[in-house]
Amino acid sequence: MKFAFALLFVFALFGNVLAQEASANEDPNGPQITFAQDTKDFGDIVQGDKVSHSFEFENTGTEPLILSNVLTTCGCTATSWPREPIAPGESAKIEVSFNSTGKKGRQNKVVTVVSNATNAQERVKLITNVLPNKDAQ
Repeated sequence: MKFAFALLFVFALFGNVLAQEASANEDPNGPQITFAQDTKDFGDIVQGDKVSHSFEFENTGTEPLILSNVLTTCGCTATSWPREPIAPGESAKIEVSFNSTGKKGRQNKVVTVVSNATNAQERVKLITNVLPNKDAQ
């Protein structure tokens, strides 16, 4: 009987903790970054090709959004992003480019966007399949 009460207490305690975490993440106040598209698949490209894409996003929150960093997974991926605050309801773009020189096969390049938003770290991806350059064969 004591075990049943102890088990019930533990479940109740964890339920309250999880409920508090969920409500903290769903705070309607503050900046919120919302991407129109979070993945761009270029399909097949030839080794040496350079591709780029503009990831458009909107501040769907209630306070100005400030991007503090945009991190790439390797030197073959470059970014350009706005340094000024984005007001609520405004949109902006993050430019991401990928240089396939020296790459082959399936590529999945993840870019992490760090900001003051309630969803502080968001990720966008460039996906492609790099085919060998026919001139190099």
